Amino acid sequence: MTSTPVRLQRREEVAHGTMAFHFDKPAGFAFKPGQAIDLILQDPAVAGTDSGRHAFSIVSAPHQDELVVATRMRDSAFKNALSRLPVGGAAAIEGPFGSLTLHNKQDRAAVLLAGGIGITPFMSMLQHAAHGALKQRLLLLYSNRRPEDSAFLAELQRLEGENPSFRLIATMTQMEASHLPWMGERGKIDEALLKRVTEGLANPVYYVAGPPAMVAGLRATLEQAGVDDDDIRSEDFYGY
Repeated sequence: MTSTPVRLQRREEVAHGTMAFHFDKPAGFAFKPGQAIDLILQDPAVAGTDSGRHAFSIVSAPHQDELVVATRMRDSAFKNALSRLPVGGAAAIEGPFGSLTLHNKQDRAAVLLAGGIGITPFMSMLQHAAHGALKQRLLLLYSNRRPEDSAFLAELQRLEGENPSFRLIATMTQMEASHLPWMGERGKIDEALLKRVTEGLANPVYYVAGPPAMVAGLRATLEQAGVDDDDIRSEDFYGY
């Protein structure tokens, strides 16, 4: 696959320990909301090695004039190199790829289940839906330890206000460690919560994204709730 050069426009912290990186979007680059790219760095410490590239879901939507990715800033060769990339610095991308995209039948609701940084493909979907004023019913269940750890939470709350077809259910699992107030749900996404918030949705399709253990647990929860495996689509996020 041919790589395409990009340059870093800016970076920002979107949650505690989580950074978003904004790159220019190459002319003619097209993708579907929910797809991913490989980001390739030219830092001498990682260039030309397996540590020089990383797959990221695209946070931005197709109508936007930038490509945005987000990641938890752990101590790895790639992420250390990414943290050193200056504004204006050169990188490259390959893609897009991935099949975690919304189904075409808009009369069927979409239930999105995200854990932590698994929110990234859903950000693209939800921004695209708001921009296009899609009538498809969208429900996001978003689980984090604390509000401080919840990437793009304010942006999601804004999107909920803009799109009457979108509902956000954010839940926190470790509020005892938080310094911020929280009036929303608490605890993990379980069968009881799922059944309560999805009541009345027409024949939904379920999408799950997050760390592998969480994805496996949520798939099991969905199956226990009686969701057919054919109506579940998932993506594991390794190394985020």
